[in-house]
Amino acid sequence: MAWSTRELAELAGTSLRTVRHYHDVGLLAEPERAANGYKRYGVTHLVRLLRIKKLTALGFSLAQIAALGDADEHPEAELRALDTELAATIERLQRARSELALILRHGSPTDLPPELAPTAGGLSAADRAFISVITRALDPSAFDAYKRMLPSLPGALPAGPELDDLPADADERTRIELAERLIPQVRDLYANYPGLENLGTGGNAHSVARAIGAAMTELYNPAQIDVLRRIGLGLQAPRPIPK
Repeated sequence: MAWSTRELAELAGTSLRTVRHYHDVGLLAEPERAANGYKRYGVTHLVRLLRIKKLTALGFSLAQIAALGDADEHPEAELRALDTELAATIERLQRARSELALILRHGSPTDLPPELAPTAGGLSAADRAFISVITRALDPSAFDAYKRMLPSLPGALPAGPELDDLPADADERTRIELAERLIPQVRDLYANYPGLENLGTGGNAHSVARAIGAAMTELYNPAQIDVLRRIGLGLQAPRPIPK
């Protein structure tokens, strides 16, 4: 029994172009030709073509199939390596689908870590961007504290909206008074979520500090930055002893 190129392609469930390509790249040996010059394929060619089709369907590249040479009937080591690679790909895709489901369910922004996105709806655009930046470098305990804290905002900071709306040309008295109102509110946040103060150690703490500085400079106007600076100084000052 001998088949033409078209018949071979039909039997294998592929195309003439694919068969010719496999000839060109050396994956499929050229058959003998009949007296009229037409190619005549045999069972060996069909089996080889079916193997190539199966291996490509499993995920092997043509280069990988070529590297197998004639030992591709059951390339166990290569099959196990591919299985490991596919398992990692499936795990990655499952994580991506879970994150997509979370984003779609809550209408969440895509710039935040998925754990924070569902609880960030009440934040201003600047605050959300700020959190998006610094959480990339936070210590795990601080990240967990942010995750637990966000649902309480903005209610935990009654003066927070005033900071969001503070104009760049706000006078010093306005900035001082706003900082004074925010200091006890922020102090309470730190007390309720102590992990917020854990910026990491060594180089990591330095990275977080740099991220905070860069984010503040780009996201907040000079008056807001001044208020945030005063809040930081106020938090460092000793609390008055109750009488």
